[in-house]
Amino acid sequence: MARIQFRFRSGYASTIALAGDFNGWSVTAHPMNKGPDDVWSVDVDLPPGRHEYKFLVDGKQWWNDPEAPKIPNIWGTENSYVDVP
Repeated sequence: MARIQFRFRSGYASTIALAGDFNGWSVTAHPMNKGPDDVWSVDVDLPPGRHEYKFLVDGKQWWNDPEAPKIPNIWGTENSYVDVP
């Protein structure tokens, strides 16, 4: 397992959640906390492998991680991903 910090910058959001294949795409399992400079973050322990994810902003807007690589998904859009060694 590796502890991975996910970060997303948003000055207008009132809530942001991390959803991904590691939590069954749950929008409640990993709420993010707002820190300085409008950077939201959450730490998650992940097993080795590739993990796809997105951020859900204010319960209605899905965003990719602008700092992470992307991969096509089954809905014709993209997911962000992280490779954990």
